[in-house]
Amino acid sequence: MAKNTLSSRFRKLDIDQFDENKFVEEPQEEASEQHHQQPGPDEGAVESLLRGGDVLRAFHAALQNSPVNSKNPAAKEHAQAVVLQVLTAFKNSEIEQAVQTLDRNGIDLLMKYIYKGFEKPTENSSAILLQWHEKVLAVGGLGSIVRVLTARKTV
Repeated sequence: MAKNTLSSRFRKLDIDQFDENKFVEEPQEEASEQHHQQPGPDEGAVESLLRGGDVLRAFHAALQNSPVNSKNPAAKEHAQAVVLQVLTAFKNSEIEQAVQTLDRNGIDLLMKYIYKGFEKPTENSSAILLQWHEKVLAVGGLGSIVRVLTARKTV
């Protein structure tokens, strides 16, 4: 019998490190850090752009700094409300032009917000979200829907 079969070195290898589905708890953010950098769009900037009539810049501001990596449900709900407010401010004829200004990641992020809006509809929001969904699907294709539905990180 060979001597190396009695070796137990192989038992020291942690095979869980190679499992991509392994749950790893991320370190908690410090409370002081959360107060300084609240994830989500800057609501004040978005509202001032909407009042000024610049809905396209408000659209981009609402999609910036999305709380995809945040575990704070209140931040995600707040971001959803801001994005929905911006989406309802658009005229039907302006939607396609706004979608054309986004890159692939922006289209996927917008699709995430659309599906999140479908989960908790408000008055008249479903009709508006369906209009947006049609335009985003035309630009992003079915791949965008698949990426959004299979994504682990949500908005």
